[in-house]
Amino acid sequence: MSVSSALATSDVSAAGPATTPEEILARARAAAPVLAARAEEIEEARQLPDDIVRLLRSTGVFGMAFPASWGGPVLTPVQQTEVIEALAMGDASAAWCAMVGMDSGLFAGFMAEPAARELFPDLDLITAGAIPPKGRAERVLGGYRVTGEWQFGSGITHCDRVIAGVLVYADGEPEANPLPVGGRAHWRIVVARPEQFEISDTWYTTGLAGSGSRDYRAKDLFVPEEHTFSFANPVVPSPSAVPDSILRTMPGVPLGVARAALDYVREMAKKRVDRPTRQAWPQNYRVQMAIAQCEADLLVARHGVYGTLRHNWELLQAGAEVGPDEQVAAALARVNAFRAARTIVSALFDLVTTAAIYKPSPLDRWLRDLNAMCQHATVQDQILQSAGAILLGGKPQNPLALGLPE
Repeated sequence: MSVSSALATSDVSAAGPATTPEEILARARAAAPVLAARAEEIEEARQLPDDIVRLLRSTGVFGMAFPASWGGPVLTPVQQTEVIEALAMGDASAAWCAMVGMDSGLFAGFMAEPAARELFPDLDLITAGAIPPKGRAERVLGGYRVTGEWQFGSGITHCDRVIAGVLVYADGEPEANPLPVGGRAHWRIVVARPEQFEISDTWYTTGLAGSGSRDYRAKDLFVPEEHTFSFANPVVPSPSAVPDSILRTMPGVPLGVARAALDYVREMAKKRVDRPTRQAWPQNYRVQMAIAQCEADLLVARHGVYGTLRHNWELLQAGAEVGPDEQVAAALARVNAFRAARTIVSALFDLVTTAAIYKPSPLDRWLRDLNAMCQHATVQDQILQSAGAILLGGKPQNPLALGLPE
């Protein structure tokens, strides 16, 4: 890290805690150029450096999902996603870790408050881990004995708490989900400290390399009952304690990367000349059309994400039901944001031609980051299938990824 980069990081993170949505967004925007300057270093480290974690903490991003009763800054899903988008304009891996790490406040909302406050005594505590039920939790007196192995623990290299999805067993037999849901297998999320897990350095990837998304495992780990929760059965139902709550801010990452790429190429265009025609890029028809199409695609993707977020939040705030159509709309907007961002950056990469592959051009890294993001379970074709099935009354393959019960 250069002296100037160190000073920039220190300058941005030196202020006191951010206490309002406006302050958090302003700090995220101020942090973005610092993250951009450190992006290559973050990628090479394959995890976030300690001072970058401190920088992210200083923005207030990790506490923005805690409610007012906890002293939280009370950001709506729209405002939370705007913060993640702003950070992603600096670095995709840092924004991805911020998006995952800020779920602490959401998880707390599914639990009894005394236990949640025990686990999260500080609103800046960072959570990492994976929710798919890859583990087995045998019910014992006072809690569970947990054994399992999980992948994609984004941010686990710097987190304060680790979550892991499990299926519950009692006396060796699968346990049914408690009423009022009932029926299907009992899926729970356990919360523990990172030192209680064995973490494996498996994260050698082509994209999102700086997120440190390593594998982790546990064997016969005791977790108290109160340190677990269910998405299907929140202890205290609220607008924030709904199954798709942890998915809402995800599109902020690809949207921010696409915005950064467009800004980068538009700035580059001021000094570029088309070799065959000797025409300045701002006057070149091909370049004009490419930039306009990319801006149009990003505009549509952003409006889809923010429009569905705003509409569904208004329904929840009013105590109204967010029906299947509304849930599907949000899921489709989410998938479209990831795929549209990848299409945009791919088009810009091709537009710039060979200049895109030479350092310090960030276009190659942005494209690799987006390719990695688009492999996430919530962006796969099964989400489109599930959405279409719900709209037509068929059987969805993965309703949970849409925030709907099985």
